[in-house]
Amino acid sequence: MAEFDLSFDPSSFSGVVRVFPLPNLVLFPHVIQPLHIFEPRYKAMMEEALASDQLIAMALLAPGWEENYDGRPRLHSVACLGRVATHQRLPDGRFNLLLLGLRRVRLVRELPPAKLFREAEVELLEDIYSADGEPLRAQLQARLVAAFKGQLARAPQVEEHLEQLLAADVSLGMLTDLVSHAATLEPEIKLSLLAETNVDERAKRLLAAMGAHALIGPHLAAAPPAAGAKYPPDFSRN
Repeated sequence: MAEFDLSFDPSSFSGVVRVFPLPNLVLFPHVIQPLHIFEPRYKAMMEEALASDQLIAMALLAPGWEENYDGRPRLHSVACLGRVATHQRLPDGRFNLLLLGLRRVRLVRELPPAKLFREAEVELLEDIYSADGEPLRAQLQARLVAAFKGQLARAPQVEEHLEQLLAADVSLGMLTDLVSHAATLEPEIKLSLLAETNVDERAKRLLAAMGAHALIGPHLAAAPPAAGAKYPPDFSRN
């Protein structure tokens, strides 16, 4: 597989992205999503991305997309900008790739259909750490770590990597994204977590969605693991 530089400089970002919409996948910053590309329009998208900045924005299709999937069905307004970390070009023009989530983005406007794939002008969204949330932030982080361990309790093959990750100095924003990606939640819930830029509020919503109590108390208990949780996920097909 070919690999690329994964650094991202916001000051050099054009603000225009290739959009890869799917009906059931929400990408988060800091995580890697396997993808299998086989539709002609998305093969063309990959060819252009590989020849330039390797950037692709993953967007979620809005309800009703089935009636116009081959056209330009409506998209939710918040997406995740990703960079192709590595890829494998198959003999028939299909691709297997790993897409690294970089930043939250808001779709400002979709560009006219000049190419096989969709493009949009976007704005980057920043994580917000409010002063009001600082007193409880460490407890929120501890509870999320416990919940994350509970989610992955049935995946012993990643236990060592998980412990290394959780032992590192990971910000609460990054932790919420990692847990949101790994947790077994409906796409609409994941989208609401992607759209929430207030990190403390995002952490509370995530704990509530996983079945843990969002209100922080003196005792930190892990949420029960979701049935069928799998990490890392399988390749997602376009």
